[in-house]
Amino acid sequence: MNTIRTYTETEVKMYVPDLSAVQAQLEQLGAALVAPRVYERNVRYEDAQSSLTGRGIVVRLRQDSRVRLTYKESGKAVDGILSRYEAEVEVSDFDAMQTILGKLGYTPYFVYEKYRTTYTLDGCEVVLDELPYGNFVEIEGTTGAITEAIQRLKLERLPRLTASYTVLFERVKLLMRLTCHDLTFDNFKGLTVPEEAFTSWL
Repeated sequence: MNTIRTYTETEVKMYVPDLSAVQAQLEQLGAALVAPRVYERNVRYEDAQSSLTGRGIVVRLRQDSRVRLTYKESGKAVDGILSRYEAEVEVSDFDAMQTILGKLGYTPYFVYEKYRTTYTLDGCEVVLDELPYGNFVEIEGTTGAITEAIQRLKLERLPRLTASYTVLFERVKLLMRLTCHDLTFDNFKGLTVPEEAFTSWL
């Protein structure tokens, strides 16, 4: 009997300057460390008409300890928890996949970097993300499991962000009057991003 996959991603994102406290709480709760801290490089693509971003569509090639191609559509947020269509496949060769995308008419338009540490807790995936402009916690699972995980991690008072890291980058650039094109650690070297960059839009 075939299992029907819905390809639905449901997650919540929160700005958490001090990830060490969350990591300590995860360990205290007995969360399983799935993937230790790893550097991650992401490349987002546009089509020939540059129409994907405007339609809320993401075509992304990611490289960390493996290589994955991801397709996402815009979603719907309820109580700060975002659900949207996502399909992802692992590929063996980053450069070859990039060549294929180019042959299909897609071009790289934005690069962003981060370090990610991944845990599982009560059926949820909990990731600690360190980006060039700040630190975040993302929790993915069912809506009920996410809500429970937020409480167990003592994060219930934090604002929930439904904007993507790309959109947050554009907001940071606007607030700080930055002209850099990509979200890389080199581009943010020596810069301090104020917390209001992530809270003033709520």
